[in-house]
Amino acid sequence: MTARVEKVVTSGQFSLDGGSWDVDNNVWIVGDDSEVIVIDAPHDAAAIAAAVGERRVLAIVLTHGHNDHINAAVELRDLTGAPIWFPSADTMLWEAENTEASPDHDLTDGTRFTVAGSELVAIATPGHSPGSTCLYSADLGVVFSGDTLFNGGPGATGRSYSDYDTIVASIKERLFALPEDTVVHTGHGDDTRIGDEKSALE
Repeated sequence: MTARVEKVVTSGQFSLDGGSWDVDNNVWIVGDDSEVIVIDAPHDAAAIAAAVGERRVLAIVLTHGHNDHINAAVELRDLTGAPIWFPSADTMLWEAENTEASPDHDLTDGTRFTVAGSELVAIATPGHSPGSTCLYSADLGVVFSGDTLFNGGPGATGRSYSDYDTIVASIKERLFALPEDTVVHTGHGDDTRIGDEKSALE
């Protein structure tokens, strides 16, 4: 028995460097009928909690610190009782959004989560932000890429704390080492596959 992957889309604003942009975010729920892990918590904690339903949330895992991936995390923690895992290299981004709450655990390269018989492994992929992290499940054949890799190429690197050369190195060295048929579940927009993005970037 392996976990299944569900998607919820929430809408709100991404704000950084004095600007704000309307965005739709993908929230990924991985698990079965009894337990799940939630990957990213943007904009609408109630909508995410409704999608989870009565299932136990083992962890709220945040791929990076931009507000449009974390701004519902504390409320979701309050609703579900689940701990927040967050990459400490993005602490300055967390603190810009949350002044009175902190994550529960540091999400680091190699952190492992087990849910509904499936394992997810954290892969550090800095570039979009210093702490950007993907989650790979070999048995599900998927990687949750946050804003590191999209259908069409690397995530944005035009704002504070981001670097193009770093994100390209992360993608080529870490994500392109995964099997080419691995499905990429992105932080925004449509899925892609590692092989398709490898062909486009190399």
